Amino acid sequence: MLRDSLTFIGRGLRHSMRSVDALLVSVILPVVTLLLFVYVFGGAISVGTQYVDYVVPGIILLCAGYGAAGTAVGVNVDMTTGVIDRFRSLPIASSAVLTGHVVASVVRNAVATSLVLVVALLIGFRPAGGPLAWLGVAGVLLLFMVGVSWLGACFGMLTKRPEAAGAFSFVVLFLPYLSSAFVPTDTMPAALRGIADNQPATPIIETLRGLMLGGPVGGNGVLAVLWCTGFAVAGVVGATLLFRRRTAP
Repeated sequence: MLRDSLTFIGRGLRHSMRSVDALLVSVILPVVTLLLFVYVFGGAISVGTQYVDYVVPGIILLCAGYGAAGTAVGVNVDMTTGVIDRFRSLPIASSAVLTGHVVASVVRNAVATSLVLVVALLIGFRPAGGPLAWLGVAGVLLLFMVGVSWLGACFGMLTKRPEAAGAFSFVVLFLPYLSSAFVPTDTMPAALRGIADNQPATPIIETLRGLMLGGPVGGNGVLAVLWCTGFAVAGVVGATLLFRRRTAP
C-alpha cells in the first residue's frame, strides 16, 4: 500500500508541475486579495493594530482552502474520463488513488501558502510568534488542508463533470469572507455575527492570528482542531464509501 501510495503521490505532483497555470492562480488570487484589502480598504478599517498584521492569517487560510479544494477536479477527472477503469485492472491498493490526490494537494498548497506568506512579509507583515507558535501554525494549516482535500475528493466523486467539481473551490473560498478574516465579527449586524462566529473559518483564523502575532488563542484552538479533524474524518469516510460504490463491479 505504501509503495502504491507513493507512486500516485508522484503522479499527482507531476500533474501539478504540468498545470503551472493552476498553481499560479492559487497564489495570485490570495496575493491580489491581500494587496486589495491592505492598500485599498485597510486605511478605512480600524482593528486596533496594523491592518496587514490582522488580515494576513485570513488570507493564508483562504489560500490554503482554495488550493486544497482543487482536489475535487483532479478526482473527478479520474472518475469521469475512464482512467479509474485502467487503475482497477492493475494489482494496486485502491486507496492509493485517493491518497495520492490528497497528499499531492497538500504539498502543492503548502508551497503556494508559503509564497503568499513571503509576499505578506515583503509588504510589512511582522509576526511576533515564536518557533513553537509557528509549529502550531503549520500543524493547523496542515490539518485544514488535509481535511478540505478529503472533502474535495468526496465532492469530486459526487459531481458528473470537472466544471461542476470546480464549484467546491468557490464554496471554500467564500467561507473566510463571512468570518473574522477581514473585519472583527463584533462590527457585523447581530444575525450576520451569529453566523460568522459559529462557522469553521472564524476559530481557525483566530487560532492562526493568535499564534502568528503572539496573542491569546483560548478556546479557539480547540475549536479549530475539532473542525479540521471533523473535516478530515468526514472526508476520509465519505470518499472511501463513494469510491467503493463508484468502482464496484
